[in-house]
Amino acid sequence: MRLTLVASKPTDSVTFGFLPAAARLGLDVVLVTDQPAQQQRALARARLTPRPGCAPPDAGQLDSGQLADTGQVRIVDCDVWDARLLVSSIAGLPAQDAIFSNSDHLQTQTALAAAYFDVPGKDWRSAMRAKNKPLMRRRLAGMGIEHVAATEIHPGDRHPVPGLSYPVVLKPAEGVASEDVVLVRDSLELKQQCALIFARRPGEGLLAERYLPGRLHTLETLSDGTASWVLGGFRTRLSPPPFFIEERLTWDAAAAQAASEHVTRALAALGATFGACHTEYVIDQGHPPALIEVNDRIIGDHCDFLLSDLLGVDLFERVLRLYLGEPLPPGPPPGPAPDRAHAVIDYVVAERSGVLAASPRAGARLSAEPGVLLSYRPLYEEGDRIEVTHTNRDYLGVITAIGPDAAAVSRSVADLRAAEDWKIAESRW
Repeated sequence: MRLTLVASKPTDSVTFGFLPAAARLGLDVVLVTDQPAQQQRALARARLTPRPGCAPPDAGQLDSGQLADTGQVRIVDCDVWDARLLVSSIAGLPAQDAIFSNSDHLQTQTALAAAYFDVPGKDWRSAMRAKNKPLMRRRLAGMGIEHVAATEIHPGDRHPVPGLSYPVVLKPAEGVASEDVVLVRDSLELKQQCALIFARRPGEGLLAERYLPGRLHTLETLSDGTASWVLGGFRTRLSPPPFFIEERLTWDAAAAQAASEHVTRALAALGATFGACHTEYVIDQGHPPALIEVNDRIIGDHCDFLLSDLLGVDLFERVLRLYLGEPLPPGPPPGPAPDRAHAVIDYVVAERSGVLAASPRAGARLSAEPGVLLSYRPLYEEGDRIEVTHTNRDYLGVITAIGPDAAAVSRSVADLRAAEDWKIAESRW
């Protein structure tokens, strides 16, 4: 069977997750991308680097010490941002059985291509609603699911913007990874932040929406168009305002179960009923959950590997099987075994710009806590230039831990942080 995988820049989710999963399924893979040279380099490096995450040592193909086997991948150069060019490029290939992307930015284009070639995929309209936050807010309000006050702002709009009740969260209408997301407390600050963001994003629209206080959570789901799995979710610790960097995610199955009815109803209203979905929502005491954003893909930033290890299921393979037309297995979704009931993913965040002078090695670590699996993954190499952006691009590395006891897992993460060394030196240029 043949798979077209649509991507732009290389990501570990594709290189270490979906491509090895496709190889295990015996698929002939074509990687269609606008960055062929970068993808080729990523594939070459992957064969020398252990898989992210912290799988148990006896997990066979999920062993975190195993090098990535991406199989034979044909790379095709294409402007994947243009759905017309993507369809044309795929039309020049042998008939494909599946067309898939894990990119936030390319879901609509990929859905249109899948519809054109009549293979399983997401509804292109739901993909647009997930990516475009004003469309998401309008849809949820129109369906009577949620009503979050929000106002679109475009270059040239007059200030002060009428109808806003401060504080508000200002964000790009189609942004990702907390990039250019900032808490704004008054009209003057809004005008200043709009000018700064428009300078970085000429021609793009912004959204100012009511600040939703409370604790941030995620819900992870898989759907085959008929049946859905609620896999669980994480509790997210954010950086102090005005920015929203995700610093630490802690597995919180109880909160996910409590919010699952509202969130899945919202996803159904958006039409997000196929494939993987990573949804972020806020719980404020005494109020129903409120969606922050919908990411029409598997959870990222290495949480996808942790989630696979936590549940003992190859989620990358399971997602691809959906796009090959295979339904979810009957019965309840998988859950963590008792010896893997707790998990944490902890990000080491750069506190200043400069050159990375020291960084720990990649791989598993021994933990003093019984039963805890511990691993570290660097995201920059020594000598790399670091520019603080107040986004996930500030992550120097990722610590993952899984174990039978929440306190033991937290202690293991703290011990690793204390034992390792990260240094950022001032740049000479």
